[in-house]
This record gives sequence, C-alpha cells and structure tokens, in this order.
Amino acid sequence: MDITQQSLDEFHRHACNAAEFLKAISHEGRLMILCHLATGEKSVSELEALLSARQAAVSQQLSRLRQEGIVTPRREGKTIYYRLTDERTRRMLSVVYDLFCHSA
Repeated sequence: MDITQQSLDEFHRHACNAAEFLKAISHEGRLMILCHLATGEKSVSELEALLSARQAAVSQQLSRLRQEGIVTPRREGKTIYYRLTDERTRRMLSVVYDLFCHSA
C-alpha cells in the first residue's frame, strides 16, 4: 500500500484535531460538565448546583469548552444555557462511560 504525502498530511491533521479534542475533555471538571450536558441543555446555575462548584470555576471550564467548539451557549434573558455542539462528544462520553463507569 502506497501512502502519499497528501494522505500523510491529512492523517497528521486528523491526529492533531483528535489530540486537541482529547486535551479539552481530559480535565475532571470539564468532563463532569460534559456528562451533565449529555443529558440535555443546562444553565450555568444548574451546572453549578449539579457540580457543587462556584460560578467562576464552572464559567472557566465552559469557556475552554466553548473555545474548542465542544459546547454552544444560548442566552435567554439573563440566563445562559449550554449544550453539546455535535454528536462526537456524546459518542466519546458514551465510550468513557462504558469503560470507566458502567461496571463500577
């Protein structure tokens, strides 16, 4: 099988994208936020209560997830809601759940 430079470049680009995604979700706080968002859209205050965390800490983690394009905000009045941006994150969380939580 001949591998062209173009296919190597494409493979490298995909590997970089995957690594950035994995880095973004590899923080305990961000992973917990994503687990809660996998069940549906949540407001920042709902996430604070679910995580028993301060607003500043939750907002910091949401900011990183937003920068990476993993979550999307929606404003309704003074309340900001977050949801998962696409199905990739939900699929990854399902794998993580199966590997680390399901049998626990």
